[in-house]
Amino acid sequence: MNFSTQVELPEKQTEIHHSDRLMFFGSCFAENIGNLLQGNKFRCDVNPFGILYNPLSICKALNQILDRRVYTEDDLFPSHGLWHSWMHHSDFSASRPEECLEKINSRLMKAADELKEADWLVMTWGTAFVYIHQESGEVVGNCHKQPDKTFRRLRQNVKAFVEECLSVLKKCREANPKLKVLITVSPIRHAKDGMHGNQLSKATLLLAADELCRTCPDCYYFPSYEIMMDELRDYRFYADDMLHPSPMAIEYIWECFSKCYFSDETRGVMKEWEEIRRGIAHKPFAPESEGYRKFLSQIVLKIVRLKEKLPYLEVQKEIEICESRLKV
Repeated sequence: MNFSTQVELPEKQTEIHHSDRLMFFGSCFAENIGNLLQGNKFRCDVNPFGILYNPLSICKALNQILDRRVYTEDDLFPSHGLWHSWMHHSDFSASRPEECLEKINSRLMKAADELKEADWLVMTWGTAFVYIHQESGEVVGNCHKQPDKTFRRLRQNVKAFVEECLSVLKKCREANPKLKVLITVSPIRHAKDGMHGNQLSKATLLLAADELCRTCPDCYYFPSYEIMMDELRDYRFYADDMLHPSPMAIEYIWECFSKCYFSDETRGVMKEWEEIRRGIAHKPFAPESEGYRKFLSQIVLKIVRLKEKLPYLEVQKEIEICESRLKV
């Protein structure tokens, strides 16, 4: 007996490998999946502007990366003792404008270099509502809790999203012809839009994603929103706020993602790395014992062998951790 509606997953659309470079843009769900990929030794650059919620803000961020835009103090504003950028998450805010600009510009230049080499651009769209700064007329990425009167809020339409995305993707592929695109709609519900407004918003994003995937070559869609709504509709799969997916739900969606895009060989590498990761995380009763030293030496040997098989894996940090413990 089946107690849930199974979502039809994309079958063998394409594959993601450890040799690929990925760039993630979007909501905190983008960070959830991006961080899981990083934890499994995929090469990912996650949210170089911080969390962004709507496709227009993501497109604006991509344009600025492609143009290698340099922010100046004129692009910042002070509020509550910190300096902020309208396009950046509060993680980039700082008490001094120089510090804020250093965070923004160094991250932007790193992202510009990464985008030129990326194999995948992964966008997670959270909402179709955009905030437009009243004074400048510009779409913002973050409101930084400023008064409502500072912005004009509107739900953008499918055509506007598709046209803007096609434009920026054309520009991306002029800089990097091999770039493939993966789109997903965030399963996080935006209660501030109202439940009906949230549904209209998600519907707009779903239609835009479908149109983009039909129009743009090498553009794929992963149904994270549908998995949450249909397979995980019970509230036990939600966090305490009843809006965000719980860790269990994120893990389930990650398993679905793995089935869609990872080969048996890739999953084998992930299993090898998980054994190494667990070994490093193990807390011994006697860290100075000869038995633990042999255990660490075996872990280093496993890492070295995996690195020989996959030279692009970034494992130096883990080797140094083991070597530092061996010196104790």
